[in-house]
Amino acid sequence: MFDVKVTQEQLNYAISMVCKYNFGQRGYGDGGKKEQLTGIIGQTVFADLIGAKRPKGSTGFDGGTDFFINGKKVDIKTMTRKVPVKDYYVHNFVGYQRNYDVDYYIFASYNTSNRVLTICGYIEKEDFFKKAIYFPKGSLRTRSDGTSFRTFAPLYEIKQSDLLIANDIDSLIKSIR
Repeated sequence: MFDVKVTQEQLNYAISMVCKYNFGQRGYGDGGKKEQLTGIIGQTVFADLIGAKRPKGSTGFDGGTDFFINGKKVDIKTMTRKVPVKDYYVHNFVGYQRNYDVDYYIFASYNTSNRVLTICGYIEKEDFFKKAIYFPKGSLRTRSDGTSFRTFAPLYEIKQSDLLIANDIDSLIKSIR
Protein backbone atom coordinates (compact mmCIF):
# COMPACT_ATOMS: atom_id res chain seq x y z
CA MET A 1 0.00 0.00 0.00
CA PHE A 2 1.04 3.55 -0.50
CA ASP A 3 -0.41 6.95 0.32
CA VAL A 4 -0.89 10.01 -1.84
CA LYS A 5 -1.84 13.39 -0.42
CA VAL A 6 -4.90 14.79 -2.20
CA THR A 7 -4.26 18.41 -3.13
CA GLN A 8 -6.86 21.13 -2.83
CA GLU A 9 -6.74 21.53 -6.61
CA GLN A 10 -7.51 17.82 -7.13
CA LEU A 11 -10.36 18.00 -4.64
CA ASN A 12 -11.75 21.13 -6.30
CA TYR A 13 -11.55 19.46 -9.71
CA ALA A 14 -13.46 16.39 -8.47
CA ILE A 15 -16.11 18.56 -6.78
CA SER A 16 -16.52 20.59 -9.97
CA MET A 17 -16.96 17.46 -12.09
CA VAL A 18 -19.56 15.95 -9.76
CA CYS A 19 -21.47 19.24 -9.57
CA LYS A 20 -21.58 19.52 -13.38
CA TYR A 21 -22.19 15.89 -14.35
CA ASN A 22 -24.00 12.80 -13.14
CA PHE A 23 -21.40 10.03 -13.08
CA GLY A 24 -23.99 7.45 -12.01
CA GLN A 25 -25.32 6.32 -15.38
CA ARG A 26 -26.02 2.62 -14.89
CA GLY A 27 -29.63 3.27 -13.90
CA TYR A 28 -29.43 1.20 -10.68
CA GLY A 29 -27.00 1.15 -7.77
CA ASP A 30 -25.46 4.38 -9.03
CA GLY A 31 -24.78 6.05 -5.72
CA GLY A 32 -25.47 9.68 -4.92
CA LYS A 33 -23.24 12.71 -5.30
CA LYS A 34 -21.22 11.76 -2.20
CA GLU A 35 -20.34 8.32 -3.57
CA GLN A 36 -19.69 9.76 -7.02
CA LEU A 37 -17.35 12.35 -5.50
CA THR A 38 -15.38 9.61 -3.76
CA GLY A 39 -14.94 7.78 -7.05
CA ILE A 40 -13.93 10.90 -8.97
CA ILE A 41 -11.39 11.85 -6.30
CA GLY A 42 -9.82 8.39 -6.69
CA GLN A 43 -9.82 8.62 -10.48
CA THR A 44 -8.44 12.17 -10.52
CA VAL A 45 -5.56 11.47 -8.15
CA PHE A 46 -4.70 8.20 -9.88
CA ALA A 47 -4.79 9.87 -13.31
CA ASP A 48 -2.33 12.48 -12.05
CA LEU A 49 -0.08 9.74 -10.63
CA ILE A 50 0.22 7.92 -13.94
CA GLY A 51 0.11 10.96 -16.21
CA ALA A 52 -3.27 10.04 -17.73
CA LYS A 53 -6.24 12.24 -18.56
CA ARG A 54 -8.52 13.09 -15.68
CA PRO A 55 -12.15 11.95 -15.73
CA LYS A 56 -14.48 14.18 -17.72
CA GLY A 57 -18.19 13.85 -17.16
CA SER A 58 -18.94 15.33 -20.57
CA THR A 59 -17.81 12.12 -22.26
CA GLY A 60 -20.59 10.06 -20.65
CA PHE A 61 -20.43 6.57 -19.20
CA ASP A 62 -16.97 4.99 -19.51
CA GLY A 63 -18.21 1.39 -19.61
CA GLY A 64 -16.35 0.66 -16.38
CA THR A 65 -12.86 1.24 -17.76
CA ASP A 66 -11.15 4.14 -16.02
CA PHE A 67 -7.62 3.63 -17.38
CA PHE A 68 -5.58 1.62 -19.84
CA ILE A 69 -2.33 0.37 -18.29
CA ASN A 70 0.03 -1.78 -20.35
CA GLY A 71 -2.85 -2.54 -22.70
CA LYS A 72 -5.11 -3.71 -19.86
CA LYS A 73 -8.47 -2.18 -18.92
CA VAL A 74 -8.40 -0.99 -15.31
CA ASP A 75 -11.21 0.15 -13.02
CA ILE A 76 -10.28 1.98 -9.81
CA LYS A 77 -12.69 1.44 -6.92
CA THR A 78 -12.48 4.02 -4.14
CA MET A 79 -14.15 3.97 -0.73
CA THR A 80 -14.30 6.76 1.83
CA ARG A 81 -13.01 6.17 5.33
CA LYS A 82 -12.07 8.34 8.30
CA VAL A 83 -9.10 6.22 9.38
CA PRO A 84 -6.11 4.57 7.70
CA VAL A 85 -6.71 1.18 6.07
CA LYS A 86 -6.05 -1.87 8.23
CA ASP A 87 -5.10 -5.33 6.95
CA TYR A 88 -8.40 -6.81 8.16
CA TYR A 89 -10.60 -4.28 6.31
CA VAL A 90 -12.66 -5.19 3.26
CA HIS A 91 -13.32 -3.38 0.01
CA ASN A 92 -16.79 -3.26 -1.51
CA PHE A 93 -17.76 -3.77 -5.12
CA VAL A 94 -21.30 -3.16 -6.40
CA GLY A 95 -22.45 -6.35 -8.11
CA TYR A 96 -24.18 -4.50 -10.94
CA GLN A 97 -20.70 -3.77 -12.32
CA ARG A 98 -19.66 -7.42 -12.55
CA ASN A 99 -20.08 -7.74 -16.32
CA TYR A 100 -18.18 -4.60 -17.28
CA ASP A 101 -15.32 -5.32 -19.66
CA VAL A 102 -12.26 -4.74 -17.47
CA ASP A 103 -9.12 -6.74 -16.76
CA TYR A 104 -8.04 -5.39 -13.35
CA TYR A 105 -9.44 -3.64 -10.32
CA ILE A 106 -7.40 -1.26 -8.23
CA PHE A 107 -8.81 -0.60 -4.77
CA ALA A 108 -8.24 2.69 -3.02
CA SER A 109 -9.37 4.35 0.19
CA TYR A 110 -9.90 8.09 0.58
CA ASN A 111 -9.35 9.20 4.18
CA THR A 112 -11.50 12.30 4.68
CA SER A 113 -9.81 13.14 8.00
CA ASN A 114 -6.42 13.89 6.45
CA ARG A 115 -7.21 13.99 2.70
CA VAL A 116 -4.98 11.03 1.88
CA LEU A 117 -5.74 8.51 -0.86
CA THR A 118 -4.31 5.08 -0.09
CA ILE A 119 -3.72 2.82 -3.07
CA CYS A 120 -4.57 -0.39 -1.24
CA GLY A 121 -3.86 -2.99 -3.89
CA TYR A 122 -4.96 -4.53 -7.15
CA ILE A 123 -6.32 -7.79 -8.51
CA GLU A 124 -7.22 -9.36 -11.83
CA LYS A 125 -10.96 -9.43 -12.42
CA GLU A 126 -11.08 -13.24 -12.65
CA ASP A 127 -9.23 -13.61 -9.34
CA PHE A 128 -11.45 -11.01 -7.70
CA PHE A 129 -14.58 -13.09 -8.27
CA LYS A 130 -12.82 -16.23 -7.02
CA LYS A 131 -11.81 -14.55 -3.75
CA ALA A 132 -14.62 -12.08 -3.05
CA ILE A 133 -17.67 -12.95 -0.98
CA TYR A 134 -21.08 -12.18 -2.49
CA PHE A 135 -23.99 -10.62 -0.57
CA PRO A 136 -27.42 -10.19 -2.17
CA LYS A 137 -29.17 -6.81 -2.10
CA GLY A 138 -30.60 -6.15 1.37
CA SER A 139 -28.03 -8.26 3.23
CA LEU A 140 -27.07 -7.06 6.69
CA ARG A 141 -23.32 -6.36 6.85
CA THR A 142 -21.48 -5.79 10.12
CA ARG A 143 -18.29 -3.74 10.11
CA SER A 144 -15.23 -4.48 12.24
CA ASP A 145 -16.26 -1.66 14.62
CA GLY A 146 -19.62 -3.34 15.29
CA THR A 147 -21.77 -0.96 13.24
CA SER A 148 -23.91 -2.44 10.49
CA PHE A 149 -25.74 -1.54 7.30
CA ARG A 150 -28.02 -3.17 4.74
CA THR A 151 -26.66 -3.45 1.23
CA PHE A 152 -28.47 -1.19 -1.26
CA ALA A 153 -27.39 -3.39 -4.16
CA PRO A 154 -25.82 -6.81 -4.73
CA LEU A 155 -22.41 -6.52 -3.13
CA TYR A 156 -19.06 -8.26 -3.25
CA GLU A 157 -16.50 -7.85 -0.49
CA ILE A 158 -12.84 -8.66 -0.80
CA LYS A 159 -10.41 -8.69 2.10
CA GLN A 160 -7.52 -6.26 2.00
CA SER A 161 -5.26 -9.27 2.57
CA ASP A 162 -6.51 -10.85 -0.69
CA LEU A 163 -5.29 -7.96 -2.84
CA LEU A 164 -1.90 -7.85 -4.52
CA ILE A 165 0.15 -5.07 -2.98
CA ALA A 166 2.29 -2.47 -4.65
CA ASN A 167 4.47 -0.15 -2.58
CA ASP A 168 4.65 2.62 -5.17
CA ILE A 169 3.12 3.64 -8.46
CA ASP A 170 5.98 2.25 -10.55
CA SER A 171 5.68 -1.26 -9.12
CA LEU A 172 1.91 -1.13 -9.55
CA ILE A 173 2.18 -0.15 -13.22
CA LYS A 174 4.80 -2.85 -13.88
CA SER A 175 2.63 -5.52 -12.23
CA ILE A 176 -0.40 -4.96 -14.43
CA ARG A 177 0.22 -7.24 -17.43
